[in-house]
Amino acid sequence: MTEAQLIDLAPVLELMALAALLALGPVAWLFWRHRGRSPKELMALLVGITLFLTFDLVVFGAFTRLSDSGLGCPDWPGCYGTLSPWAAVHPISQAQAAMPTGPVTHFKAWVEMIHRYAAMVVGVLIIIQVILAWHWRKHLKPTLPLALITLFWVCLQGAFGAWTVTLKLQPVIVTGHLLGGMTLLLLLRWQHIRLNGALPMAEGDRRLRSWAWITLAVVYVQLFLGAWVSTNYAVLACQDFPTCQGSWWPDMNFSAGYELWRPLGMDGTGQPIAFAALTAIHYVHRMFAFVVLALLWWVGAQLRRQSATRGIGNAIWAIGLWQLFSGVTNVVLQWPLLAALAHTAGAAALVIVITGWLARHYVNKELL
Repeated sequence: MTEAQLIDLAPVLELMALAALLALGPVAWLFWRHRGRSPKELMALLVGITLFLTFDLVVFGAFTRLSDSGLGCPDWPGCYGTLSPWAAVHPISQAQAAMPTGPVTHFKAWVEMIHRYAAMVVGVLIIIQVILAWHWRKHLKPTLPLALITLFWVCLQGAFGAWTVTLKLQPVIVTGHLLGGMTLLLLLRWQHIRLNGALPMAEGDRRLRSWAWITLAVVYVQLFLGAWVSTNYAVLACQDFPTCQGSWWPDMNFSAGYELWRPLGMDGTGQPIAFAALTAIHYVHRMFAFVVLALLWWVGAQLRRQSATRGIGNAIWAIGLWQLFSGVTNVVLQWPLLAALAHTAGAAALVIVITGWLARHYVNKELL
């Protein structure tokens, strides 16, 4: 497929209609079922559903990447300029016959397009949120700016999705796409807390507000490092634990490993990336994981001291253990798909929980 064909807008209207059909039907049913509730309660339901679907989308996006389906349809936003792989069966069959293991196969095309369909549904739901926030602005005025920010962010995510295809899975773009998905979870979770009017923490816990921000920042650094490992396929650079290649300090090339703007599998000069660079990518993520786990243990212990925040502390501890187990499993079992998906799901859950903890410091029932 030529560069001029990478962006093919022919199926845009059909895709928009499909996304609207998939989103508006359930929303109409939800609002009918809960008719009579206040605008605030209805919006909270809508944001909650969008948050749930976005979590699923982030995990399915990991499945798309890990199954090497990111170029299953080598154009954007459709598949060979059509609405679905059904309509593109002939070019997909030709591409699969030429390269039976990919990047284009019928299975990978469907995985890629299902991911795009789900992303468009989330986008439509966020557009509906903005429309309703404006329509009900007398009741939801404080949430309108956040709804608009969320709409801007999901549009930016769409752009990163397009760049993922047009730039052929360039690691920095794919990493940015994953971090953008996590940030979308953060925005939706904050909006959900605000709509539900969660009470702020007890007075004695206000000192932990700065630790909430620190924890979120540290987790985001680890999210970048983990995404960089995954998008560079560096998980198997170390296949033992706790050592790497039988050493506590293996041969590593940090400058090559963290050269951001380069093609997948290549260094900045266009040569295959050195194994020492992949080792550096893996090992930095592993070393920083111990910092993250120590911080999660400490903040979890602080939160568990009071009954009002014990649930948050328990959740942070549980997710930290989940991440440790799934991360080690990825290494010693050589990156099984289920463990990799579990690791991504744990990271997304951690963002949701920490955002909920942080939002409690700022949100109260008088905001709406």
